[in-house]
Amino acid sequence: MFLKKNITLGKANFFIFIILIGQLLCINTFSENMNTSEKFAELNILDKVSSKTSNIKVKIGEDLTFQNLLINVLKCQNSKFDDDPEVTAYMRVTDLKSTNNDKVYIFNGWTFASSPSIRPFDHPVYDIWLKKCYS
Repeated sequence: MFLKKNITLGKANFFIFIILIGQLLCINTFSENMNTSEKFAELNILDKVSSKTSNIKVKIGEDLTFQNLLINVLKCQNSKFDDDPEVTAYMRVTDLKSTNNDKVYIFNGWTFASSPSIRPFDHPVYDIWLKKCYS
């Protein structure tokens, strides 16, 4: 009878141990993903009319007004891989002079520093490229 109680107690301790290890692994993985997001993004903006390029720094999550554009970078991150680093950012751009109320954003999506043509920013006056992310 004593042997049966010890086996049951041992199984319970083993399952509690497994659950705690699983939670620690999940927390560690979650914290690694949370630390990859940077605090600032650097963008290049080309004014096609005047042919001037401006280099601007945007704080993540804050709106920045450039000429008649409202730029908001929601997330910016560098890849963890060293062999082919990639910089990605999720940004929303609104044209403040646009009278078309049906279209909220002129650009809303992910952009890539190495390949801006994957998700191009399409505006008649301005071009925006992601340059880098940093803290």
